[in-house]
Amino acid sequence: MRPTATVLVYSDDAGTREQVRLAAGRRPAADVPEIEFFECATLPAVLEALDAGGIDVCVLDGETAPAGGMGVCRQIKDEIYACPPVLLLMGRPQDAWLATWSRAEAAVTHPVDPAALADALAGLLRRQQAISA
Repeated sequence: MRPTATVLVYSDDAGTREQVRLAAGRRPAADVPEIEFFECATLPAVLEALDAGGIDVCVLDGETAPAGGMGVCRQIKDEIYACPPVLLLMGRPQDAWLATWSRAEAAVTHPVDPAALADALAGLLRRQQAISA
């Protein structure tokens, strides 16, 4: 197991980014590495970070404006080679079909439920560990 994993958190709302950090904690499950967060508030910052590499999982806020997380997810799945898995924050459970359209590997709803977010994030980190092994 790698000593740390880098999680990109994209939202134009600093409060949402903080909720994600607090919900995930330093380690969302005992069998995954500790997390270092990389926060982005704009689409250009997300693309620059992904182009630079080293991101293990992305958490994208579907409610961000002007570039919402669902559209950003679909874009990075098309444009980024070996795109990391994405956890999408949705405004409503009824938006699950949009999460599927965006090709996100997991989705949870706003407001952030710490247990649901930590569980989904840990699952994506486990998946990345299996790919890296």
